[in-house]
Amino acid sequence: MVSFLLWLVLLVVAWPLALLALILYPIIRLLRIPFRLVGISVQGALDFVGALIRLPGKVLGADDSL
Repeated sequence: MVSFLLWLVLLVVAWPLALLALILYPIIRLLRIPFRLVGISVQGALDFVGALIRLPGKVLGADDSL
């Protein structure tokens, strides 16, 4: 809702810029999808490596205070 209100303010102040933002927003979202997928994959791989590193401690019953 806040972004919509900000867009309305931009529409009043600079309507060509607001229309350009309205047109470019879906294109930018589509271009960001592959980067988000890569980020999710890298985060999953790093979580897996971290779990492998902490596995011996969990098996031995160490305190997981981190």
